[in-house]
Amino acid sequence: MSHFPNKPFKVLLVSTYELGRQPFGLASPAAWLRENEFSTQSIDASLESLPNDKLVEADLIAFYIPMHTATQLAIPILKKSRQINPNAHICFYGLYASINEKYLRSQGATTIIGGEFEEELVSLCRKISSNGQLKNKGEPTRPFMSLKKQRFKIPDRSDLPNLAQYAKLLIEDSTSKTTGYVETTRGCMHKCRHCPIVPVYNGQFRIIQKDIVLADIAQQIEAGAEHITFGDPDFFNGPGHTLPIVTALYEKFPWITYDVTIKIEHLLKYRQLLPTLKETGCAFVTSAVESIDNRVLGIFDKGHTKDDFLKVVKIFRELVLNLNPTFVTFTPWTTLENYRELLRLLLELELAENVAPVQLAIRLLIPNGSKLLDLQEVRNVIGQFNEKKLSYEWHNPDPKVEQFYDQVFHLVKTGKNSGLTRLEIFKGVWERLNQIADSKEKFPEKPAISPRSTIPYLNEPWYC
Repeated sequence: MSHFPNKPFKVLLVSTYELGRQPFGLASPAAWLRENEFSTQSIDASLESLPNDKLVEADLIAFYIPMHTATQLAIPILKKSRQINPNAHICFYGLYASINEKYLRSQGATTIIGGEFEEELVSLCRKISSNGQLKNKGEPTRPFMSLKKQRFKIPDRSDLPNLAQYAKLLIEDSTSKTTGYVETTRGCMHKCRHCPIVPVYNGQFRIIQKDIVLADIAQQIEAGAEHITFGDPDFFNGPGHTLPIVTALYEKFPWITYDVTIKIEHLLKYRQLLPTLKETGCAFVTSAVESIDNRVLGIFDKGHTKDDFLKVVKIFRELVLNLNPTFVTFTPWTTLENYRELLRLLLELELAENVAPVQLAIRLLIPNGSKLLDLQEVRNVIGQFNEKKLSYEWHNPDPKVEQFYDQVFHLVKTGKNSGLTRLEIFKGVWERLNQIADSKEKFPEKPAISPRSTIPYLNEPWYC
């Protein structure tokens, strides 16, 4: 390997936000880069400051952007980086890198890596360290898009903030668990139209080898983890791969709990596997229900119906397993009445406290490359692409729905900071709906809800 004379090649990996998790997207490439003798430092800007001297020293500054919020938060740091160190090579990698290539390049990025990124980052470092082409001038590098199968390495978390600083699992008001985070697969075999994974992986997924996952879990348990979040887009994309992992986890660390994300469609298809989750310490399952409006579910191509959701709720009740549904509550097709129907149903199903308040205020994002754009029905309701928002503009045809969205978003944003409970925020949303819809439908005096202590959840519920 060739480096600049008397100067080690320095890589700075930066994460801006990953749902309160210790970033796998920094720890994994850090292991690859250090094994290849590149001086590598990881900075989680959601928890720690980014010193100017680190930016000045870096030959390569690589931003990990796995989601919409992370991308937006990365732009100010990118601008600062270009001002402080104009000679650094700027790279973006992760799910939102390739779909926002044009915008990121306009902001000063030189290299864009989509899909599987570890091997591509190593290749990039080899190239620019050997020929000295560090300056962000001239033609940008071609975008890398790799779905190549990789033999992963045990993530190197040595310079990341302590796990205790990240999101915790809350079981009761006075009980919490330090939480670790792993991935066993990337991508997804399904093609839900609204999902940002689809433009990148297009129905494919890649596995992270069992021994690597278990070794990563073990090192996080040693670092204090008492609960593990599996970050796979769908834990049942490959149940033959994932179930042996949680079984092995339980056999070695039976006191450790975990949570997973699984499609409604897969919860029905693999119903016979759910007892294994329960028996091996699964605290809850997150499932992207998205809507109870079958029309919207059809537009999203979710692969399930409202009735399927109801069947899953019944199955989970029988198993005494916790279901945490997520929703896209505001779309161009949302009406005040079908929003009311959702609130009623969540109360009826005793799920009002299972739903994180932010889920009541999620607004549909239509990013570049979204499969929603294939539908004339969608193209009829969208405006121009807003680069700063990284989404196509749309407005609900009913101004009252837009006004209601603003009120719900404000309530959810301020409610948590004001110490309101989930049920109090839920009731507040109900009352604001009454006001804007000129309705007097009363909120139940004693709503049927599961005992609070039985609903575990992570205290960083944002989901976009």
